[in-house]
Amino acid sequence: MPEPMFKGVLPALVTPFRDGDVDEKAFVALVERQIAGGVHGLVPVGTTGESATLNHDEHRRVTELCVQTAAGRLPVVAGTGSNSTEEAIELTRHAKAVGCDAALVVTPYYNRPSQEGMYAHYAALAEAVQIPILVYNVPGRTGVDISNETLARLAKLPNIVGVKDATGDLARASQQRLMCGEGWTMLTGDDPTALGYLAHGGHGCISVTANVAPEQVSAFFNDAMSGQWQGALYGQDRLIRLHKALFTDASPAPTKFALAHLGLCAEDARLPIAPASEASRKEVLAAMHDAGLV
Repeated sequence: MPEPMFKGVLPALVTPFRDGDVDEKAFVALVERQIAGGVHGLVPVGTTGESATLNHDEHRRVTELCVQTAAGRLPVVAGTGSNSTEEAIELTRHAKAVGCDAALVVTPYYNRPSQEGMYAHYAALAEAVQIPILVYNVPGRTGVDISNETLARLAKLPNIVGVKDATGDLARASQQRLMCGEGWTMLTGDDPTALGYLAHGGHGCISVTANVAPEQVSAFFNDAMSGQWQGALYGQDRLIRLHKALFTDASPAPTKFALAHLGLCAEDARLPIAPASEASRKEVLAAMHDAGLV
């Protein structure tokens, strides 16, 4: 079978802020930490990167910084989605222009297009920008769920190369693998079920937890990808509480709290994301202890 375009763990990078602005120095340091931790790719300006509250100039700058810092050492898959097809095309063009290896494009949110509308959205992107595109399906956030049938249609377009599936539906993964065919890249966006997703034929994960624990998450994926299932199960058990803890409050507030506790960036997020609650902080610290981080 052909190798997937992307595999392993690709952190969904946070965007650090300080005094209301993007903290570029902290962002570069976080990227370097991920590379040193052994991750397999980088995903700036996605949901965890608070793309919804970045202005266009900030969005472009963070994308450029990630590409410049990676300097070809790892692939960069930039978030470029929008509920406006024209805006998504503009952001995707920028990602290609600055040297990204692919674009991660979320299904259009809030306006709730039909399956035909979603197909037309991605087809227009694929025609307008010659860059590999991953479809990002996260119905819990967007209000729409792109079907396997629509993905199978999109898989026939040359630069629609795969999916980030954040549904947590493992049966869907097996069905999708069969429907979309060889060469379709399958990444989960759900850390807790990543082990099962890989067993269903998935190739990796765009991970929130990797922000906090890059070495541990990378080791888990290296074990799983090499068939060392006992090692992978150990990693799963060590990380499962952290996977869950990072969503005990609105993301990425718990993740930013964890990074701030490690001294890596300020805890600041942008409204309407409030700081993590006290209950969330306690659970994050306990989970970090379980994972061997504190």
